[in-house]
Amino acid sequence: MSKTILTVDDSASIRQMVGFTLKQSGFTVVEAEDGAKGLVAAQKQPVDLVITDLNMPNMNGLELISKLRELPAFKFTPILMLTTESDDSKKMAGKEAGATGWIVKPFNPEQLLKVISRVLPS
Repeated sequence: MSKTILTVDDSASIRQMVGFTLKQSGFTVVEAEDGAKGLVAAQKQPVDLVITDLNMPNMNGLELISKLRELPAFKFTPILMLTTESDDSKKMAGKEAGATGWIVKPFNPEQLLKVISRVLPS
């Protein structure tokens, strides 16, 4: 059975790249262009993993993670930050919000899949 991954990023090209990489590896992909839409999408169908950007309009990645962690269904769901931010204070804020891991853009597909394989039980 295919695992479902929600990708949340305001950049259409990043969503496309991430989506292509994940679909090529057999994942089902759900996309949202900001945190608010990501939160709605996450509640519409079960997802096994969330990959979110940090800086987005309407609701940023940290707010999204905090809101997801308040939902019982997302208490243990892995959530990865995929962002251009590499500052330690931002990473700490992500960890405090409930992020499972942090990937800095630009990313390479192998790196993304390697991190996913570590946090997503097969």
